[in-house]
Amino acid sequence: MSTKRTIVMDEATIRRKIERIAWEVYERHIEEDVIYLVGITGTGYLLAEMLGASLRQINAPKTVLLELNMDKRNPLGEKSLLGEPKDLTNCSVVVVDDVLNSGSTLIYGVQHILEQEVKRCTTAVLIDRNHKRFPIKADVKGLSLSTSLQEHVEVDLTSTSPAAYLQ
Repeated sequence: MSTKRTIVMDEATIRRKIERIAWEVYERHIEEDVIYLVGITGTGYLLAEMLGASLRQINAPKTVLLELNMDKRNPLGEKSLLGEPKDLTNCSVVVVDDVLNSGSTLIYGVQHILEQEVKRCTTAVLIDRNHKRFPIKADVKGLSLSTSLQEHVEVDLTSTSPAAYLQ
């Protein structure tokens, strides 16, 4: 039995949303010399890479890309920051993920970042599903998508035609 997939964002839409997210991040961090983009492992990290490229195109402050290595199925498990610097004390950080669903991945990811005394921590997601079980929000989002609990949102940024699907 095949699962029906509906495209909710095609490649052009994703690129426009990332550009808009970049402008919002830039406006929120305009006074900073460096913005640290921390992408959550997997598609969140790929999105952070794309966001960094978009920020460079608009001449935003310098960006540093880091990966927050964590298991999305077990967000309470081990977490580690990949890349340099590992010390984010007094830095402005944007935690990036592809989809905000229940909020567990994002809240535990932010919690890991806040173990250091960062200057500012904001969150950015491509799609916010509005099914949160935790008190966290996306400060910057590309699309707010109301779905049923049975539906699944998948973002594919690795193919030759990136897209976001509802299934």
